[in-house]
Amino acid sequence: MRKPRIKLLFVSAASLLLLLVGACTPQIPADALKLSPETLEQRALQTRKYEGIAEKKLLAASAGIMQDLGFNLDESETKLGVLVGSKDRGAQETGQVLAAIFLSVFTGAPALYDHKQRIRMALVIRPTTEDNNKDHYVRVTFQRAVWDNRNNISKVEGINDQEIYQQFFNRLSKSVFLEAQEI
Repeated sequence: MRKPRIKLLFVSAASLLLLLVGACTPQIPADALKLSPETLEQRALQTRKYEGIAEKKLLAASAGIMQDLGFNLDESETKLGVLVGSKDRGAQETGQVLAAIFLSVFTGAPALYDHKQRIRMALVIRPTTEDNNKDHYVRVTFQRAVWDNRNNISKVEGINDQEIYQQFFNRLSKSVFLEAQEI
């Protein structure tokens, strides 16, 4: 008689424990996957539609622009329409260096300032929803990683300067026009 009671008590305790654990799981907010207005603005800044040109020609034109801008082509997956390039540049700013030295002299702390940076450019080409294989969206993003004078990464950030994107897309539009005209 005692065994069924212990078994019932064990099953009841296990069920209560599972119920409590299940109640503690966080709920996903309804707007978790909703894009913010800032994200939509960034996408609009980073994306352009090109009509009447095959993907291979668009990739070739994009790779040429990347190299014209001083980027080395690091990765290329032409079947997926992806190009990734980078370039290294100095990141020293006179004001930052002077402030670091000034602070170091008065506090005894080591002088830290930005020393070098690597700028990465990622480009993705995807077809539009039309079935003509001649219309594509091009999305490009720029990021930078900055190292300090002790060779530690001091910041990693996306570059959202409208002028940079505009310059890239202006050059790409000219190149696409020349490719389409076979000049």
